[in-house]
Amino acid sequence: MLEEKILTDYKEAMKAKDALKSSVISFLRAEMINLATAKKKKGLDDPEVISVIKKQIKQRKDSIEQFTKGGRLEMAQKEEKEMEILKGYLPPELSADEIKKIIEEAVLVTEASGIKDMGKVMKEVNAKIGSLADGKLISDLVRERLSS
Repeated sequence: MLEEKILTDYKEAMKAKDALKSSVISFLRAEMINLATAKKKKGLDDPEVISVIKKQIKQRKDSIEQFTKGGRLEMAQKEEKEMEILKGYLPPELSADEIKKIIEEAVLVTEASGIKDMGKVMKEVNAKIGSLADGKLISDLVRERLSS
């Protein structure tokens, strides 16, 4: 289970005195515990852990953008390193070509004829892809397909 791997990696990072990795994983674990507490559960299943990780990655992306705009490149680089650590826990994402194939299948299944059917197509695509691709990328590709 992903939650157990994160705990193991945290212990290893602490033993290795890897300050950056242990800090990132510690914060991630705190967020996971907060979510589990909010849901009144003892532990989280993998999709829930992945959603916490993706939220953390999104926060890092926002921080990188802000630090870069503010000319604080050393902080942006630190955030980039933290984001890479977090990405290591995500399953490999689908390529744009694989996503396009799934979108084509969804368009056929839903009999979508234009941009007005985007909601139906997105629902179908997300059911198949789940957390294996970035939501914004999926949305952009569906919009592009339905606009043509």
